[in-house]
Amino acid sequence: MGAHAGRVALVTGGALGIGQGIVRGFVAEGAAVTIADTNRTAADALVAELTAGGAQVIATTTDVSVAPDATAAVAATLAAFGRLDVLVNNAGIQPVDQYKPLHLMPEEVWDRILDVNLKGAYLMARAAIPALLESGHGVIVNMASVQGLQSMPGVGPYAASKGGLLSLTRNLAMEYAPQGLRAVAICPGTIDSEMVRTAARLAGGDIDASLASYGRTHPLGRIGTPEDIANAVVFLSSDKASFITGDYLSVDGGYMAQGAWMGSATGSTDNAA
Repeated sequence: MGAHAGRVALVTGGALGIGQGIVRGFVAEGAAVTIADTNRTAADALVAELTAGGAQVIATTTDVSVAPDATAAVAATLAAFGRLDVLVNNAGIQPVDQYKPLHLMPEEVWDRILDVNLKGAYLMARAAIPALLESGHGVIVNMASVQGLQSMPGVGPYAASKGGLLSLTRNLAMEYAPQGLRAVAICPGTIDSEMVRTAARLAGGDIDASLASYGRTHPLGRIGTPEDIANAVVFLSSDKASFITGDYLSVDGGYMAQGAWMGSATGSTDNAA
């Protein structure tokens, strides 16, 4: 029996990258999972693979920045599984062609990043909290970032959204602790994902060499994997972490501990989507 046997998780942005790793982590621990993603083709492919192995997994087409989509994702989860125990607000964007100084940042880019990364977490939490409270041990996991703790040039809206997620996590923890609902956040460092690989591709040169150079900026000497993040999510949302709320965990290979953010900023593209 896994740590999440009999429980149900809803993972936004769960079709690819970090989100897919989280979905796989929950399935391995016995949970039923809803994959809420705008990429329905990728979500359906993952559902087909996992259900063929006996897992309970469904997919919904969900833009987390749209309130009816958030409500529908929760409703589909309850219709399929009858409960909801964990919400993972993983969906997030940082357009790789929009690394710009703030005075050159188009308003529509700012709005879209904040709408998905921060407003989306609010909309999903608002829709899910009644069911999470009913479960008796509900947990919200917000995917923040090392960019919410420190920052680098060119990522103003992304950094603002991730800092906002950390504050939202604290607020949710205080608001609902008396009712047994926990809220925690994770701050990934650079993670091997399509977002990071796309950034490396646009920078030119060999992608694997670029990823290796990113890894050298982390004390552990490598970038992270979706599984690294999934392991943290599975733990923090389990009963083994029942006395942890309102706080964050950096899963960053020691990046924040070294205190040399600006010195290695050129290799610090991170991904929370």
